[in-house]
Amino acid sequence: MRVCLASTSPARLMLLRQAGIEPEARAPRVDEEAVIEAVEAAEGRRLPAAEHVLLLARRKAEDVARRLRDDEPDFDGFVIGGDSMFELGDEILGKPYTPEAATERWQQMRGRTGILHSGHSVIRLSPGAEPTEAHAVAQASVTFAADVDEKEIAAYVDSGEPLLVAGAFTVDSLGGAFIERVDGDPSTVVGMSLSTVRRLVRELGGSWTDLWNRS
Repeated sequence: MRVCLASTSPARLMLLRQAGIEPEARAPRVDEEAVIEAVEAAEGRRLPAAEHVLLLARRKAEDVARRLRDDEPDFDGFVIGGDSMFELGDEILGKPYTPEAATERWQQMRGRTGILHSGHSVIRLSPGAEPTEAHAVAQASVTFAADVDEKEIAAYVDSGEPLLVAGAFTVDSLGGAFIERVDGDPSTVVGMSLSTVRRLVRELGGSWTDLWNRS
């Protein structure tokens, strides 16, 4: 049974590998900002974080699944798409991209608890059949140490790690020492809830263990 990850995220790839799955990977061709802007304009409202990540996860999976059907009509397996955002109070925090933004984030986050929202879309592709899809959002709360000082923030930002991850932190690498508690599926904070993906695969008639292809 083949698995295609509709993402170039190293964290999501690592999670699947640790779970016994070596997926194929395809970069989704989705203009995320344009998608959100179009939907919010059409509906006249700002999408909450859970809807935001689910919309993008579904669009990413759909894009890759469509191209897979065109390129490889005999593809038999699952396409997995995901998206994540961090919510702190009333503010939604994506990737900071710049050292200045990452530094400001950490000054705001220390001593507080936020929610990591992770959207998931799984599409079942099989030759000669119409695609089927299942989706869900997982959440996990993250509590940061209150005593993270300016020197530690500067060193962490200088490492470059927080610049390209949702919320400006990781739980499975350098940022883990600054996190006191995670409530929820820990893999959600890494980038994808494995328990959620397993449930979606089962909803589509698959077996999680049939996806294991790593020794």
